[in-house]
Amino acid sequence: MALRPVRLHQALSRTVHTITLPDPDGPAVWAVETRTTEDHRARLYRDGQRTSTAEMPATFTVPGGRIEVDAGLYGVTRVHLVTPDGRERRLAPAPGTLEHRRAALTRDRPRTSRAIAVTAVVILLVNLVLATPVWLEMVTSIPEVADRVGTFTSPVLLPGWLLGTLTVAGVAAARGTSSHLAAPPHRRRRDHLDLALARTSTS
Repeated sequence: MALRPVRLHQALSRTVHTITLPDPDGPAVWAVETRTTEDHRARLYRDGQRTSTAEMPATFTVPGGRIEVDAGLYGVTRVHLVTPDGRERRLAPAPGTLEHRRAALTRDRPRTSRAIAVTAVVILLVNLVLATPVWLEMVTSIPEVADRVGTFTSPVLLPGWLLGTLTVAGVAAARGTSSHLAAPPHRRRRDHLDLALARTSTS
């Protein structure tokens, strides 16, 4: 199955991250796709064609190491290439994703980007204080969960529409700021990583 571009209406439900790796037949573009509103699986693509699917947390073997993928309620929490010597490199967000749009805004309008980042943090804090206790109460009301950990009564009562709004806003805030919060690798470290990958592919 071929990898399709990320459309605007999929920005909150689908993520795609890519990385180009050396290969005996020439450089290949590897992509990892998640659809967190549909399932908890990661899908691996090579040059646009699906090669593997796994439940998260997932690990895919690729030339020069492995790609580790995991996601939570607010989107992808880990999507990194890990080389045999332990070096890590985060995959780049693909065009059309919220992370890609956020990175472009950071590059072109840094002041606006910082303002959005502060707003996103405030939204996440509000979610932590108001929405999280309600979700905990809902989860612990499931009999199987209650038998294991007991029940939790939320001190906060929220109408359904407000809970839904806070959750959607939290997802957008977390996904839109993940590329801003992830520290970019130092140039020298990245150069060493690329050299190590090249040597691995030719050995």
